[in-house]
Amino acid sequence: MIRHQPIPALRDRSVLSLINHPGDALREVLDLADGLKADRNWPQALEGRAVALIFEQPSTRTRVSFEVGIARLGGHPVVLAGRDMQLGRGETIEDTAKVLSRFVDAIVIRTVDHGKVVALAEHADVPVINALTHDHHPCQGLADVMTIRERFGDVAGVRAAYVGDGNNCCHSLMVAGAHLGMEVVAGCPDGYLPDPDVVARADAIAQGNGGAVRVVTDPREAVDGARAVYTDVWVSMGDEQEEAERLRVFAPYRVDEALMDAAAPDAIAMHPLPAHDGLEITRAVYHGPRSAVWDEAENRMHVQAALLMNILG
Repeated sequence: MIRHQPIPALRDRSVLSLINHPGDALREVLDLADGLKADRNWPQALEGRAVALIFEQPSTRTRVSFEVGIARLGGHPVVLAGRDMQLGRGETIEDTAKVLSRFVDAIVIRTVDHGKVVALAEHADVPVINALTHDHHPCQGLADVMTIRERFGDVAGVRAAYVGDGNNCCHSLMVAGAHLGMEVVAGCPDGYLPDPDVVARADAIAQGNGGAVRVVTDPREAVDGARAVYTDVWVSMGDEQEEAERLRVFAPYRVDEALMDAAAPDAIAMHPLPAHDGLEITRAVYHGPRSAVWDEAENRMHVQAALLMNILG
């Protein structure tokens, strides 16, 4: 049976990104996630607790991993699609936060606007977890570094390359890797670079841990020496009107077998899924022997459960 004492730094705290949380606390979450994955006899740490799961965007992995993880911890997930809520009919985010705080012990939200998540956390009396916004995807970042740790052990100094659109997954990989002392290199085309403020803050964290975060525009330069090669979709929800231009710009950034061969010999391929075969990644890579995408997807449940155990005790 897993026994765990919640981390004071996370107790009753919202998690909107990983930037402002201490690295030691994130390592504790990852260690607990490893334990949960190794031992299916999970503690009923959320018995009597309810967690609202708000999905304003379609979801497969995020919804299922949260819902199953909460249930396995003895809690009650309350799934709310945008169309099911008065929030979708004009109720303010402030009023929604105040009402839900009277019913549930935590709120998980997946939406586009990061400002909406910030406002929800500001007005809620319970912790709020960002399950994806346009700016950050902290739960995915934790699952990513958990997957890299599983393959390589101590990841201090391990180089991870992110190739493609400098989006929320790129931001969260940078920050999570920085806390663990990794070297994270983003290879992105001009016009689609990650937020320079996020890059600067992540690099400052990394420098304090013996790592580094930087951005280049050449995908082969990014993957040179990398032991993890990560990509994401080229056309995210909300970017559909730019699809033709994005497909043109990102074509040289496709993760195929040739790009994987330019990385370290033991490099793994990573993708948060869903993947688009032949666009940002080829089926031969993400279904091939170098793929870690299925472990990466499963690890979402373990890191999220570990996060909730620490936030709610």
